Amino acid sequence: MANPDAPRTGGPLVAKQYAVDVNRKLPPVGGLPAFGVIDQIGGRSDLMAVQLHRCMPARPRVFQTLATPIEGLLTPVAHGPAGNACYAICLAPPGPSVQSRSRPWSETELLNCVLRPAARVLERLHELGTTHRGIRPDNVFQSAPGQPVVLGTSWTMPPAMAQPAAFEPPYVAMCLPAGRGDGSIADDVYALGVLLVRLALAGLPLEQLDDAAIIRRKLELGTFAALAGDHRLPPIVGDLVRGMLAEDPEHRPTPTLLLDPASARGRRVAARPPRRAQRPMTLTNDEIWDARSLAYALATDPDQAVNAVRCNAVEYWARRGLGDAQLTARIEDLVRHRDLDAPSGDRHGGAEMAAHLIAALDPLAPLCWRGMALWPDGIGPALAAAQGSDDASRLEEIITGEVAAGWAAQRAGRCDAAAFRVEARRQRSWLQQRGQGGLPRLAYLMNPLLPCASPLLEGHWVTSPADLLLALEVAAGRVDQRQVEPVDAHVGAFISARLERRMDKQLSGQTNGAGGAVALTHLRILAQLQSRLRTGPLSALAGWLAVRAGPVLATVRKRERRQAMEERLQAATATGHLPSMLQVLEDPAARSEDAQEAQQAALALESIDAELARIASGATTRAAMAARIGQEVAAGFGLAALAAVLAVAAFG
Repeated sequence: MANPDAPRTGGPLVAKQYAVDVNRKLPPVGGLPAFGVIDQIGGRSDLMAVQLHRCMPARPRVFQTLATPIEGLLTPVAHGPAGNACYAICLAPPGPSVQSRSRPWSETELLNCVLRPAARVLERLHELGTTHRGIRPDNVFQSAPGQPVVLGTSWTMPPAMAQPAAFEPPYVAMCLPAGRGDGSIADDVYALGVLLVRLALAGLPLEQLDDAAIIRRKLELGTFAALAGDHRLPPIVGDLVRGMLAEDPEHRPTPTLLLDPASARGRRVAARPPRRAQRPMTLTNDEIWDARSLAYALATDPDQAVNAVRCNAVEYWARRGLGDAQLTARIEDLVRHRDLDAPSGDRHGGAEMAAHLIAALDPLAPLCWRGMALWPDGIGPALAAAQGSDDASRLEEIITGEVAAGWAAQRAGRCDAAAFRVEARRQRSWLQQRGQGGLPRLAYLMNPLLPCASPLLEGHWVTSPADLLLALEVAAGRVDQRQVEPVDAHVGAFISARLERRMDKQLSGQTNGAGGAVALTHLRILAQLQSRLRTGPLSALAGWLAVRAGPVLATVRKRERRQAMEERLQAATATGHLPSMLQVLEDPAARSEDAQEAQQAALALESIDAELARIASGATTRAAMAARIGQEVAAGFGLAALAAVLAVAAFG
């Protein structure tokens, strides 16, 4: 809880108003570090700063939706980078989390202090078209015993990312933490039901198990039986929780109904228990007795899933063991389509078939692909969290193969298959655009608040092109400018994502051509950014680009002109104005004149070379002619001398 008497601080500012006191740590909120805050304009003391994680992008739409405060919820006030981190400014908790209370809560407390206040918040969120996805003991707070609880932050990281497996339905708990998706308000009702059980029993029997064991136990016994075990809950709470923990989200009561516990208690939907097989199916020494448990086993063991597809083991078990004719027919259709439509040499055919098979076995299951599970609307956050890991390649396969579209087609009764198909095609189109940064660009496109992950920007939280230029200005002073390019793969992908298609031509050529062409492309990109964003002088970045421009100047042939351009470039560099540097290096008139003079010089050189060649080829002929002429002259001189001698002899 924020301290109203905390001294003013000169710490980093968020939104030019909220000073973060990094030396005054508060208890973590929503799984992230929290710090004290001073409102330097309004003087508010009921605020805190939650530090965001680089690879856990916040939920931008929820930031906008919760701009209007909601009673009973820690709503955001502002957010933005400050120093080398990013903070979300929000209301501080009114007291400690309910996790700190060790004794069981009474039925009256559970209904009046937990259920009704939380249901009002969920009702309001449902009206706004969003979800909370963070209801758990360490994220629910109470100012004092007997007071209504306050739900903690729900927008500082991907939805449900920090949720324990016990507080999420099996079809969510089995997913990648960052790929659980926004879900529905029914998932929040489920988490609230688990919270009621946890507070009523002062603990959960499943808390000592790992996530996989918790999921299997829920699938085998049902959530209520798995969580409550042999413990008895207060009568009203017990009846309410049974409905709130229904396996099918469509069977759970709405938040509006929960505001009247008596009505909610009497309107619980009776769900049909899952069909249990007469004989089990054995996978990796585990006995499987129902379809949902089999779907989970196949989802977590991709090799077993592919083998089960190839040998038709699932089809046989569904017919003989489970005795489910409808399920058997669906599986036969899938196998028939696989045999007819699978192209030869398709290395992902088995994985795609397994994904469809899992969806047929469990209509509630998420998208499962080669041991990975996630909801399609969680692909964006999953990409952000998977940067540099093995999960990234499987995510790329899901996108390029439009796996989400096929998965949605298998469960058309529970989702808008056409919308999923359109979104899958759009993601594939984004990914396959050449020269646009691949997966990193797609991650930036799908996560508007994801900072640029370039190593050049170490120590900076860059979420906008303007922040990028300022961060590169600082980076110019600590890198080897002759060895490092100012626009690496992540910077290029970030610019492409944030500016959409307006610089596609330049960005597509940033890695093509010789060093001079790349350097000129980088200067062109950054100069356009500076011009569009009207940022101030960037002297250090200009110097960096000038160093990289050596090969560009080397393309100027005439020495005097090249020296003049170097002098002009130095003058433009000193101003820190990148467009001026670009104008010097591109200078169409000078480049045209230099090209013409180079062409004339080339023609003159070609003429000289031709003359020298002719001279060299005629040397033998000229030598023979010279010898013949010399002989004739010598003979003439000899005859003249003989005539002279004869004349002297004749005339005495």
